[in-house]
Amino acid sequence: MSPGKRQQIVDTLTRRIRDGHYRPGDKLDGELRLAEEFDVSRGTVRQALSELQHQRLIVTETGRGSFVIFDGHQLSQERGWAQSLAGTGSTVAVAVLGIERVQRSEVPLLPADVRLEQGIAIRRVRLLRSGKDSVEPISFECSTVPAEGRLAELPETGLIQGSISQTLVQAGYLSTRGTQSADVHPLDEREAEILRHDAGTAFLRTARTSFTDDGRFAEHVVSLLDPRHFTLASNFGDER
Repeated sequence: MSPGKRQQIVDTLTRRIRDGHYRPGDKLDGELRLAEEFDVSRGTVRQALSELQHQRLIVTETGRGSFVIFDGHQLSQERGWAQSLAGTGSTVAVAVLGIERVQRSEVPLLPADVRLEQGIAIRRVRLLRSGKDSVEPISFECSTVPAEGRLAELPETGLIQGSISQTLVQAGYLSTRGTQSADVHPLDEREAEILRHDAGTAFLRTARTSFTDDGRFAEHVVSLLDPRHFTLASNFGDER
């Protein structure tokens, strides 16, 4: 697999998604067609799609294909999230609240079969900026990665270019599969303070656990999402 070719696919499809060429819910071309377009193997396409999924630009469903999303959820039924926000004069920024070492018992909603003794927790909040002075928190997430290799140094070194996905890839953890669940969660006092809502306010909560192609645990993310800005979406039906 050529890292340069894989990155070319990632960059091209990312640009198409962010420019609104694909809308939320749109299905990408299949692996075979993408392989022909970029003159690469289907394996390289698959790795590129895995990276896009890790960046929460798409979701890939076995036997169905890859569909455009934002942060695992649709923001607009009609337009891409970047285009929708641009139309209102808004942008989304990500602020890192902290990076620290944690024990397994401190990781919320971690599946019992995940092998993890110590992890690195990265807590971030997404801020919707609309206008000069208006900043509104719209999501809070806690991402836990294994405290191994380069990742063990994250509390001291920080994320590469502020990106968890880039940091994981550089450390040799490219997620290719995983699971995700969702429910409704009333905010506790701490969460309410971060998200500027009353305690008990109902938020969407997702828990996503990702693994590498060889089965190593890569990341577990619990996200609290303001339902005024995010809606859950799924796709079904045969791939055409």
